[in-house]
Amino acid sequence: MDSVILITIIIVIVGLTFDFINGFHDIANAVATSISTRALKPRVAIGIAAVMNFFGAISFTGVAVALTSSIVDPFALKNGEFVVLCALISAVIWNLMTWVAKMPSSSSHALIGSIAGASVASAGSFGILNWSGFTTIIIALIISPVIGFSVGYGIYSLFKFLFRNKKLVQTNRRFRIAQIGTTAMQAYAHGTNDAQKTMGIITLALIASGLQKDSTIPFWVQVSCAAAMALGSSIGGYRIIKTVGTKIMKIEPVTGVAADLGSLSVIMSATLIHLPISSTQVIDSSLMGVGTANHKKEVNWRTGKNMLVTWMITLPCAGILAAIVYWVSAAIFL
Repeated sequence: MDSVILITIIIVIVGLTFDFINGFHDIANAVATSISTRALKPRVAIGIAAVMNFFGAISFTGVAVALTSSIVDPFALKNGEFVVLCALISAVIWNLMTWVAKMPSSSSHALIGSIAGASVASAGSFGILNWSGFTTIIIALIISPVIGFSVGYGIYSLFKFLFRNKKLVQTNRRFRIAQIGTTAMQAYAHGTNDAQKTMGIITLALIASGLQKDSTIPFWVQVSCAAAMALGSSIGGYRIIKTVGTKIMKIEPVTGVAADLGSLSVIMSATLIHLPISSTQVIDSSLMGVGTANHKKEVNWRTGKNMLVTWMITLPCAGILAAIVYWVSAAIFL
């Protein structure tokens, strides 16, 4: 078998593995609020999330198409398919490390940083990066959690005004029912953005290996990535659910619905304008925005600080890790 085709097959396998890990790593953020308030039992919440993740993933391709050329020009990559493989391996390693550490790290940061790091290692120069597209992605990754915080703050402030004369117990009972819908919508939004990243990277590998001539996302890539993420989601990231659902703030149904609405609106907006963002960052920052609007002392800022540090170091650390993986692998196989 031709070595290029063999590497491409391995890329597809590792890419789907990344999506599988992304599913159980990131889905925790989408279901944590409904589980912590007992609106849904864990198995039910994760089951709903897995199904909605799949449908979200097959609904759009704009982010995937944009990602195939936003970081690097696939036609300019030296050993392109090998670069993509090393990047995916690096992203998988980083995701597993942060999962073990119970930290809701950003799979988006890990993947984008890894692609950049492996590409630079291959070319021996930062000039290989498409700085216009790469900078746009970085700005989106930085701004989106700020917007998520602001929207979450605004929605809960509106709730406080609208339900100021209602008894909290009665309000929470109604919002607990509403959480079923917001959990499903949150998972759908997650699928529309996160699964597309791997679709774009696999398509990038197909272009770099000469097996495809444009950035159109093949249907088999779309369905397989969606299925891998849905399968991963069905397993559930219980370790991270505990962190998000209990260690940021005490979540009640009304705050959970506000946080879900805040984050899913930001994620869907990014999907519609073809921008890859971090669902993890947006969901968690929306939750902190809601907590601040409710009472800032309710937010565990130490946990928030730890998350912020993890988010900040993920992209550069994943990039460095990918460069190391590339150098070591190249020394052995190239």
